[in-house]
Amino acid sequence: MEEYLIQFESWVNSLGKRYGVNPLILGTLYFLSKVSMVSFLGWAFKRLRRKQTILVPVLLAAVSFSVPYTYIIIAGRNIPAWVYLFIVLMLGYGGFVIWRKVTTRAIETAALPETELTEKDI
Repeated sequence: MEEYLIQFESWVNSLGKRYGVNPLILGTLYFLSKVSMVSFLGWAFKRLRRKQTILVPVLLAAVSFSVPYTYIIIAGRNIPAWVYLFIVLMLGYGGFVIWRKVTTRAIETAALPETELTEKDI
C-alpha cells in the first residue's frame, strides 16, 4: 500500500511541475475554500431567517468557491483546454448549487409564520 501512495505522490508532483501548479497550495486552497463556502452559506441562511439581506454572504460564498480554480487559471502553464472547460463547468455548477440552496431556504423561511421563528432560529 505504501508503494502506491509513493507512486501517487510522485505522479501528483510531476503534474504540478508540468503545469506550474503547486499541488500542496492547490489542495490547501480547495479545502479552505469549501470550509469558508459552507460558513458563508450558514451566515446567509441565518440572515435569511432574520429576513435580512443575504447579498454579501452569498457573494462571499461564491468567491470562496472559485478560489482554487482561479489559482489554476492564474498559476497554471500549458494546461489543456479541457481543464479550462471543466473549470467553467464547475463554476457554473457551483453557482447553480449556491443559488438552489439559497432559494430553497428562502422559500422555506418565507412559508414560516413570524410566530414560529424562535430566539433559537435567530
